[in-house]
Amino acid sequence: MLPPQPAALDRLCLSPVPLVPEIRLHLAVDSIVWWARMEAEAHSRVPVPYWASAWAGGQAIARYVLDHPDTAHGRHALDLAAGSGLAGIAAGMAGAVSVTANDTDPYAVAAALLNGRANGVAVTGSEHDLLDGDAGDADLVLAGDVFYDAELADRMLPFLQRAAERGATVLIGDPGRDHLPSGQLIRVAGYDTAGAFTFSDAQLRHVEVYRLAA
Repeated sequence: MLPPQPAALDRLCLSPVPLVPEIRLHLAVDSIVWWARMEAEAHSRVPVPYWASAWAGGQAIARYVLDHPDTAHGRHALDLAAGSGLAGIAAGMAGAVSVTANDTDPYAVAAALLNGRANGVAVTGSEHDLLDGDAGDADLVLAGDVFYDAELADRMLPFLQRAAERGATVLIGDPGRDHLPSGQLIRVAGYDTAGAFTFSDAQLRHVEVYRLAA
């Protein structure tokens, strides 16, 4: 299922990402307006279009991966809770041999595939809930903004720990969400973000990238 094409509806544009201008994404000028339009067209409730914004954690991971391509080169990358697919696209641009964008929202998966094509990166989509596993054969797991909700965080951390314990590199991008775990995180980068975000992240001024210790 593909989201509506940008030309079909207003206020959705292929735009450079503020912290990662090398990458362009199909983004909403106003995600709330876009969400209302989606629901009006569907005549039903649809998931919040997180994929229509470039969230802080994903931008930070993407910046870090592009600045440190050895992190992704030759790896099988899993972009977890991918949203727009930004982090995975960066991994592909940095030389990952495969990129999987995983999100339980089918619109997000479709958007990640669309955005991958816009940036010349082959992306495989996955709509499965992976959190009871260990990320399979992925040896690079990218998790941007996954600790904003307590219930999600309770499942997310054990999943990421299992992936790290079997040898995957786990990168977490986070601007200080309420449920970010305090242990096992090794800070690898930080970025000043004034003016880089819109909508609910507009007040943010800094975002960090962490590696999860095994």
